[in-house]
Amino acid sequence: MNKTIPKRLLCIVNSMEVGGAETFLIKNYRALDRTKYQMDFYCMSSQKGYYEKEIILLGGRIYHSIPKSRNILKAFLALKNVVKNEKYFYVMRVSQHSLATIDLLAAKFGGARVLVQRSSNADSSTIINRILHKMFKWLPIMIPTLKIAPSTEAAEYTFGRNSIRNGKATIVKNAIAVDKFLFNSVKRDKMRQEMGIEGKFVIGHVGRFSNQKNHEFLIDIFGQIVKKHNGSVLILVGNGELEGKIKNKVKNLGLIDNVIFTGIRSDIPDILMAMDVFLFPSFFEGMPNTVIEAQATGLPCIISDSITKETNICGLVKYISLNTAPGQWAKIVLESYNLDRGQKRQKEYINQKFKENGYDIKIEADNFMKLLFNANDSL
Repeated sequence: MNKTIPKRLLCIVNSMEVGGAETFLIKNYRALDRTKYQMDFYCMSSQKGYYEKEIILLGGRIYHSIPKSRNILKAFLALKNVVKNEKYFYVMRVSQHSLATIDLLAAKFGGARVLVQRSSNADSSTIINRILHKMFKWLPIMIPTLKIAPSTEAAEYTFGRNSIRNGKATIVKNAIAVDKFLFNSVKRDKMRQEMGIEGKFVIGHVGRFSNQKNHEFLIDIFGQIVKKHNGSVLILVGNGELEGKIKNKVKNLGLIDNVIFTGIRSDIPDILMAMDVFLFPSFFEGMPNTVIEAQATGLPCIISDSITKETNICGLVKYISLNTAPGQWAKIVLESYNLDRGQKRQKEYINQKFKENGYDIKIEADNFMKLLFNANDSL
């Protein structure tokens, strides 16, 4: 019997470190039928990423290139040659920035025909990046043969206004393995015991320490919460360039005994179950994985109103303006706190809502692959 050779998709990323876009990719990779499809990863960095060992174990290939900032021509040619030599027909670039589309041009010159761009965010982190994005916005409008995004806002930022409504871009949802996140009181109690937070009011956040995530404002909110409810704890999961700055702020505000920095963790579902409220005051997002995951555990989520309303999957999300004072945010967080909530998270309702709204990875990973690999039919 002839063995079926899986179709391969080359995903171009900055790195396979822990982040929203990378997590989207690895979630789909874990769930897809790898006898039919394979995902390989081209990293625009020489540094090994968090997910690389798992990718190799799952049968994926990983390529590393010099950063474009070091030599844009060499980076362009290196990518083109990999696509050409390995005969990649399907290539996807994951980035909201218009200049990232240049990588799809390199893939096209290497022989790729299906050129996919996935917008991963609804803004850029700096003024310079925003200006450059606007200057070259025609690239992601003209070059990709398939345009996808996790939300309407993310699509419009990269592919133009009304790109979803006009059918020029497609929403591919940030689905998750729902079963892993459904609330379990035994796991909750075990994690709270391990972290020494039994009997505490626990606020949580999962995300990279970067300007986008707005940790400074988050700490200001938490400072107000502690004034009103002394037995409060804040769990911060993640790492990043601003971690040291945030630790200093926590120390200066006298909150060091109330804040737990966990670093990167592989047991996110259990940590979310240990929380009572999820707090997420980001400046901008495409479609935040962590808010989706928090909802799956039944957590009330208090987030900034700059984040897409499409995030609210099962009615657990409350949106607050970033212009609202930290004290008012604190009041809303405390109002969301229910002492009995840890034992009454509605698993059946949440499971149903996630499936109804297209956020079950077991279904969506296969749909995602079919969308990509059937794209050639329309070329």
